[in-house]
Amino acid sequence: MDILGNVKQALLVSLTLFAAACSNANIDNKDAVKAAMVEYLEKNKASTGIDPSAMDINVDAVQFERDTARASVSFLIKGSTNGMQGNYTLTRDGNKWRNVTRQSMTATPHGADVAPAAAQEKEPLLPGPLPGTQQQMPAGHPAVGTK
Repeated sequence: MDILGNVKQALLVSLTLFAAACSNANIDNKDAVKAAMVEYLEKNKASTGIDPSAMDINVDAVQFERDTARASVSFLIKGSTNGMQGNYTLTRDGNKWRNVTRQSMTATPHGADVAPAAAQEKEPLLPGPLPGTQQQMPAGHPAVGTK
């Protein structure tokens, strides 16, 4: 019986070590980041206005630094070339990326190509000029914002 007890104990230790090794899965990859983005968007679609089931979501670039991932993610409306691109920071939580924080968002109107953030010039999200910027008014329009 003593040998059987030792075998059981060795088997239990082996299974525990195997389970511990499996729990430290490598999540430093685009697929894991994409899964976290889809989960985040699904959970927050009322506040973000993005329905992940209606979008093609692509992780264009990602950089991993210990427990942080910085990702450039593009969203294209399915069947369209219209979409947007955002830069996000995610935090490792066990074997998943969580705590998604948006750093910036850029629109790609009228079918413009969505390119990785490093190669893309930023376009404003607003359709018109920002307050305080100099813009020429139409002929006959009264002066605006002058003191």
